[in-house]
Amino acid sequence: MTPLQPLLEPVIAIARDAGQQIRAIYEAGQYQALTKSDNTPVTSADLAAHEAIIAALRQLTPEIPILSEEDADIPLSTRQGWPEYWLIDPLDGTQEFIAGSGEFAVNIALVRDHQPVLGVIYAPISEVCYFGAKAFGAFKREAGQDKPIRCRDVAVGDPLKIAVSRRQRREAVMSRLDDQRQYLLLPFGSASLKSCMVAEGEADCYLRLGPTGEWDTGASQCIVEEAGGKIVDTCYQPLSYNRRDSLENPNYMVLGNQSLPWPEILPPGPECYVPE
Repeated sequence: MTPLQPLLEPVIAIARDAGQQIRAIYEAGQYQALTKSDNTPVTSADLAAHEAIIAALRQLTPEIPILSEEDADIPLSTRQGWPEYWLIDPLDGTQEFIAGSGEFAVNIALVRDHQPVLGVIYAPISEVCYFGAKAFGAFKREAGQDKPIRCRDVAVGDPLKIAVSRRQRREAVMSRLDDQRQYLLLPFGSASLKSCMVAEGEADCYLRLGPTGEWDTGASQCIVEEAGGKIVDTCYQPLSYNRRDSLENPNYMVLGNQSLPWPEILPPGPECYVPE
């Protein structure tokens, strides 16, 4: 298999090029918006980025199959034979794109043996790129400069910073948190960019309640883990990749510094207990 580190720069360039296409469509304000069969939105920007990324990845690594949110109707009987594959979300945060917040991103992950081992997340409006690879570390590229990122240390008594969706009821998140602690809520758009907030220490946790796909977490999981955090479901079990017919994620949590008592802060949800 191809070593991971030499793949990073070409994949960053692919994500940036797709992001520039998205930005041009976004700034022109001329795009088509449709509703997919699962009731989620898709735009002509999603589809343009999808086509650009697919073409570039096929040129870069013609031997590696690709699974994209916009072309995910591939049966498990086909997918289960893949030792590795590209997992992409061409435009993570389509609702934010439509709403005009600018808080959306391009996600590209490489998954090997059911685990994300390389991740690139590019935000077209801020032109910030987060990237990482297994055993290589996690980094943020901004204004042409790369810096390593880590989940933050939290001093005793400091409020925990919780990244939350702009589109989700805050009460649903707060009801899961230990009420003996103090919290500072940080609203933001794209799920992957909220995960990167945890990876770089801008937030301590992100709790995602509601439907997402494996393409929403693949790239960010690699980056978060290389930054010292974890992404798990609300029962503290690992997320799975390419193991089921369904590609839908369970509710999940992005947890920063692992020295914190997360099961006390975020007790396992009611869905984790089987009635006797």
